[in-house]
Amino acid sequence: MKLIFSFLALGFMLSSCIEIIDDITMNADGSGTFKYNVNLSVSKVKINSVLALDSLEGKKIPSRDEIKGRINHFVLVLEQKNGISNVIVDSDMENYIIKLTCDFKSVRLLQDAITSTLEEELNENSNILNENLDWLTWTGDSFARSIPDFTIKKTKQLKPEEISLLKQGNYICISRFNRPVKECSNANAQIAKNNLAVMLKTNAYSLSQNLNLLENTIYLSALKP
Repeated sequence: MKLIFSFLALGFMLSSCIEIIDDITMNADGSGTFKYNVNLSVSKVKINSVLALDSLEGKKIPSRDEIKGRINHFVLVLEQKNGISNVIVDSDMENYIIKLTCDFKSVRLLQDAITSTLEEELNENSNILNENLDWLTWTGDSFARSIPDFTIKKTKQLKPEEISLLKQGNYICISRFNRPVKECSNANAQIAKNNLAVMLKTNAYSLSQNLNLLENTIYLSALKP
C-alpha cells in the first residue's frame, strides 16, 4: 500500500515513534472486517519540517497533495477488488494518522485484494502474487496469522539505520471473534477477559529481527447447536 509505505518512509527518515495496529474481526462464516492504522503523530513536528523539503538523503519527499492523491487512488483500487466492500481511509494530515477499514467475504479474498493492490500501487514487477499468500488462514474453528512473504522481503531491504529507528515503534496485532477463544499457540498472546479477542504486541525492531514473533494460531470454542 503505497500510501502506507509513504508514511513509513517518513518515519524511517526521522527518529520517530511509529505505531501500527493490525486489527481483524472474524465472523462465523469466514467474512469479517480488516482495520490497519499507522500513527506518526508523536513526530508530527519533525514530519512537517521534512515535508517542507524536496528530498532527504536522496529520497524524494511527497507533498501533502501527493499523499492525499495516493490515498484517494488507493481507495479506488481496493474497493474494486473481488470480495472487498465498505473501504474507508481516514487520513488525519494534521497529526499524520492513517486508518484503513474494509469488509471482506473471506480471508483468501482479503489476501488477494491486498497483494494485487500492492502490485498495482507499487508499480513493480515483484511477482508478489507468486509468493506465499497464506498469512491468514481460517478453518471455522481456528484462525492462524503470520507475516506475509512480501513483508519479510521488504524488511530484509531496510538499511541498518532504518532498522535501528524501529526500536521506537510498536506493532499491535488484534484478532476478534464472536465466540470464545479456547487457547493460542503463541505464549505471548493475551486473551481478553471476555475471551472474544486476542492481542499480540511487539516492538517494531524486535519484529524486524524475528518475524515469527506474531505467528499465532487461535483455537475457538465449538459453535453452539
